[in-house]
Amino acid sequence: MPNPSGRPVYHPAGHDEQLRAVLQDLKAGRWVSTRNLLDSTPDWGLWTQRTQILAAAVAGSDVIKAWQAEEPHSAAASVLHTRVLVERTLRAHRAGHRHTNELWREAAAACGSAIDAFPEDPVPWVCLLALAQLDKGQRWDEHRVPAPEPMLFPGPWHLLAEADKRDPGNREAYHRMLQFAYTRRPGGPLTEAVNFAHWASGSAYAGSALHVLPLYVRVERYRKDGGAEHALDLHWIGEDATRSALRALHLWFEHALPAATSLLDLSHLAHALWGAHQFQDATRVFEALDPFYTVAPWTYRTRSPGDADAAAEAFMQARTRCLSAARDPG
Repeated sequence: MPNPSGRPVYHPAGHDEQLRAVLQDLKAGRWVSTRNLLDSTPDWGLWTQRTQILAAAVAGSDVIKAWQAEEPHSAAASVLHTRVLVERTLRAHRAGHRHTNELWREAAAACGSAIDAFPEDPVPWVCLLALAQLDKGQRWDEHRVPAPEPMLFPGPWHLLAEADKRDPGNREAYHRMLQFAYTRRPGGPLTEAVNFAHWASGSAYAGSALHVLPLYVRVERYRKDGGAEHALDLHWIGEDATRSALRALHLWFEHALPAATSLLDLSHLAHALWGAHQFQDATRVFEALDPFYTVAPWTYRTRSPGDADAAAEAFMQARTRCLSAARDPG
C-alpha cells in the first residue's frame, strides 16, 4: 500500500522501466538503446505508447535526425521522425506560431512516407488523426467522412479505421478522435464527444483502455463548467458517473498490465472512483499508480489549473482519503 504522506512523482514512462532507462539515454543524444527497445517491443499498442512518449521527450532536439543519418532504413527511426514532426506541429499550433502550416505540410508528408514504407504500422495513421484537429471547419474532404453510426459526427473516420485495422482499439487513435470531436464545437456542448466515447467504449473488448474514455469526457465537462469553482460538487457522485467509473474498473483495470498501462488512464480512474465515493476501489487504483501521478485530472480540482504542485496536493488529499477509508471502512 502506498505511503499516504509520500509525495508522488511524475514520469512520462511510468511503470515502463525499460522506457525510463531509454529516455535518459535519448535525451543525452544516445539512440542505440532506443533502437534496441523498439526492435523488441512486442505489440502495436505498446509500440504506439512508447513512440509517442519518446518523440515528445526529444521534439526539441535533432537526435532522431542523427539516428536516421546513421540508419536511413530503420523503421523505428522513421516512425520517431514522423512523431517528432507531428509533435512540433501540434506545439506550434497551440502557440499560434506563424509557421504552423509549413510544419503541418511537412508532418503530413512524413506520415504518407511512413505509411508507404511500413504499411502494417498503425502509428502513421494515428499521427494523421492527430493532425486532423488542425483542420478548423473541416475544410478537407478526408476530415468530414460520414460516421459509422447516425448519432456520431462526420470526421476522419477512415483514418481511425486504418489505425483500428492494424491495432484494434488503439488507445491513442481513439483519444485523437476524441480531441477532434472537441475541436468541432469549441466552447459548445460536449454531446458529440459524449456519444463518441460511449460508442467506442460500448464495443470495446475486456482489458481495452477505451473503457476509460467516458471518464475523460466527464473531466472535460467538469473543467468547462468551472471545476473547483463549484460550491457544491455533485458532478461525480451521480448514478451515471458511478456506473462509468465502475465499468472502467471492471472491464479495463482488472485486466490491464501495469507496464503497458497509461498513467493518465489510471489517474482518471482513481479520480472518478474517489469522486464517486468508491474509496475501496479507488485505493486499488492508487496502489497501481504508486509512486506516480499525473497533473490531469487533479489540476481541475484546484484553483490553479496547470500548477503541477497544486495538482500533486489534490492527488495526495484524495489518496489519503481513500487509504483511510480502506483501513477503516466503518
